[in-house]
Amino acid sequence: MQHLRLTQKLLQKLSPQQILLMKLLQVPSVALDQRIKQEIEENPALEDFSQETDTEELPSENEKDDDNSDDEFDITDYMDEDDIPEYKLHSNNYPEEEKKSIPFASGTSFYELLRAQLNEGNFTETQRTIAETIIGNIDDSGYLERDVEAMVDDLAFSQNLMVNEKEIAEVLSKIQEFDPAGVGARSLQECLVLQLQRKDQDDPFIGLAIKILKRHFDAFTKKHYEKILKKEGIGEETLRSAIDEIIKLNPKPGNSLSETTKINHYVIPDFIISNEDGELILTLNSRNAPELRLNKTYKQMLENYALSTKKTKKDRETLQFVKQKIDSAKWFIDAIQQRQHTLQITMQTILDFQYEYFLTGDDITLKPMILKDIADRVNLDISTISRVANSKYVQTSFGTILLKSLFSESLKNESGEDVSTKEVKKILSDCVDNEDKKKPMTDEKLVNVLKEKGYKIARRTVAKYREQLSIPVARLRKEL
Repeated sequence: MQHLRLTQKLLQKLSPQQILLMKLLQVPSVALDQRIKQEIEENPALEDFSQETDTEELPSENEKDDDNSDDEFDITDYMDEDDIPEYKLHSNNYPEEEKKSIPFASGTSFYELLRAQLNEGNFTETQRTIAETIIGNIDDSGYLERDVEAMVDDLAFSQNLMVNEKEIAEVLSKIQEFDPAGVGARSLQECLVLQLQRKDQDDPFIGLAIKILKRHFDAFTKKHYEKILKKEGIGEETLRSAIDEIIKLNPKPGNSLSETTKINHYVIPDFIISNEDGELILTLNSRNAPELRLNKTYKQMLENYALSTKKTKKDRETLQFVKQKIDSAKWFIDAIQQRQHTLQITMQTILDFQYEYFLTGDDITLKPMILKDIADRVNLDISTISRVANSKYVQTSFGTILLKSLFSESLKNESGEDVSTKEVKKILSDCVDNEDKKKPMTDEKLVNVLKEKGYKIARRTVAKYREQLSIPVARLRKEL
């Protein structure tokens, strides 16, 4: 049985304009140009004012007033001179930038180098097919990702080539002679040994290093040097010389070449903070201030259709299309303006909050700051502040900083003052940097050191901070 019932719901819906603004806030300055180009390509009613060269004359006001009535809309809403006031399109707080093209050096990729060596090598047709499969299974670091046994099946199913593990191993050994040294290894241990085997075998330390990696790899990685000294019957100085040879090796041989051919990513700051006679001045990157406006041709087209006394069905459809494109362009221009405003007030608030830090660049002066602290001050939602901070950089006199790295939780010191966890991590990092590497400090010792400096922190918290800083445990920091 069906029943009629009244229900009351409280819903929050975002308009298309709000959704557009949220998306634009997430875009860093370096990607904003591409986003604007995409919008201009999709919407011919939008144009870049900086590229406008013609001075197309708009109809006079008298012509506009002849007949601007329409059943569906008021033409004056669309035909305001240039639509967007000049002050909204320009601002003085954007530094001038020279747009220079950055040349990129082209080079041979890692896989191209391997295939070039394959072509130069002495391989039979079968071996070449096996080699192609092997190279295809080598990752960017230079390691062979697939087992030899699995490649036997791969070749049988994909190439209809029946081979055994021995044949694949023979081809693999040839590929392991390719450059860079260590390529085609199946483990870190094998990778390092392959590199050492390319070195002068008459050097006693090279031979000892190979022996250490083959016989005592587990003890070496865990820095159980006492076991190695005892089993090999050598002194610390000899062991240190052998370890020095191992340290020189590249654990990721593939990257040694691929890094030179990868696209260089230049960090372009979204904000610039300059120190002028002790006063910090905030400016936005000029990329945040595109000169956008409505296309004059589309405005003229809209007026012509609107002034037409007789409209066919096709005319009305065209009119609706033009109106839709102009509305969309207006929304985009307004969203760009709101983006500029939101970026400005949010970064200014962060600057005011962390003024001492931006003056000195010292992490010790960094105050505890969470998204809510800034959101409350600018009367915006926390999610909006998060979008502003995400993937944005600020250029300072002491370097370019990822904005979200300025946010941190707080803890209390022995004086009852709130301090940033970044401050504690900085002190922790300094302690490790300055420790005696022959007797590195344990987490318990680090707890005591921090306590002496006025920070009472549990050992598990120190361990967590140490892991966040990618600092290994004391045993793995030990050096001979």
